[in-house]
Amino acid sequence: MAQLPQLTGAALLLVAYILSQTGRLRNDRPPYLLMNFAGALLLTVDAVRAMQWGFILLEGTWALVTVPALWRAWRGRPGAGAA
Repeated sequence: MAQLPQLTGAALLLVAYILSQTGRLRNDRPPYLLMNFAGALLLTVDAVRAMQWGFILLEGTWALVTVPALWRAWRGRPGAGAA
């Protein structure tokens, strides 16, 4: 049970990525971005608990970088790379 947040976070990131790569989910839409943010946040919290600094940096940055894109998507504004 102690690994449940870690497994959930990883699953969210992987499912979002797979759905995006197979064309089933656009990577500039809230569902994808929310899955990315939630997954990265869960993994960040788990890394903090274990004091794994590399993963804190990786996942924390991933979560933080997702926030502006998520904000733009919720407000209906396209990102810099959106067509």
